[in-house]
Amino acid sequence: MDKNQLDGLLALKLVADKRNFTAAAKALRISPSAISKMIRQLEARLGVTLLTRTTRATSLTEAGERFLSQAGPALELILAAMNDAGSSAEKPAGRLRLNVPQLIYPNFLKPVVASFVQKYPEVTIEIFFENAATNIFERGFDAGIRISDILAQDLVALKLLSPIRWVVAGAPEYLDKFGRPEHPKDLLSHDCICVGAGDRIYDRWEFENEGKEFSVQVKGSLIMNDATLALDAALDGFGLLYTSEVALMDKVDAGKLEIVLDRYAATSAGIYLYYPHRSQVHPKLRAFIEHVKDLRSFKSV
Repeated sequence: MDKNQLDGLLALKLVADKRNFTAAAKALRISPSAISKMIRQLEARLGVTLLTRTTRATSLTEAGERFLSQAGPALELILAAMNDAGSSAEKPAGRLRLNVPQLIYPNFLKPVVASFVQKYPEVTIEIFFENAATNIFERGFDAGIRISDILAQDLVALKLLSPIRWVVAGAPEYLDKFGRPEHPKDLLSHDCICVGAGDRIYDRWEFENEGKEFSVQVKGSLIMNDATLALDAALDGFGLLYTSEVALMDKVDAGKLEIVLDRYAATSAGIYLYYPHRSQVHPKLRAFIEHVKDLRSFKSV
């Protein structure tokens, strides 16, 4: 079946239901003359008259009623699918897939997600936790969040929070036992928990001093590819951890972790939400973007 034939079938169904060419044309977003032409072409292909047209009314002929009694249920399913697609194109609905680093969620993203799903109950948020920088859009994600700027020209990067401080922290029990480092070079004598796997282990920790950047190659007895479990290891006193300040402030406030070497903390540009070019933004993602813009915790400082 070609497109013109399907258009004629849908036009006939709508005219029969609404008993009016103008109302049917409005539903299909075409002119009454166009819908009349579609039905005439359908009648010509079938070789029968399907509609009786008068100046006062439009009704199905006997052949038209017989035809729609068989084809009508299938056409109703098609029209329902068209209406559903049209609705989803206008209001936030469906599944929103986000790719985010693990440590951002508890202190940073959790309250945003909670308020968003309350505001938009027809949107389901799927969160995939990943720390590595990969092409998430090839894998079907709608947007991502990273603690860095996104430089690709075909993406839009929205700064959510800046700047981000990178700090070293440890459990008070560990620091009481092994001492508090006074300078980043003192880390060479400490057990440092590293995050990563294989040839992508983040064991070169970066610092700043009087505007100058430098790094220290650390080592330790524990390497983990899960940032959340690495944080748990630091809480359990396995060693010192290097991470973003925003990821552990609740633990610091609760006295479970202590930040050391604070005066040497390095800073990065900030946390960014990034997504495809604006012409590709769906209502569910547009709603999320506007939602995070409105939240005070996501405003630049």
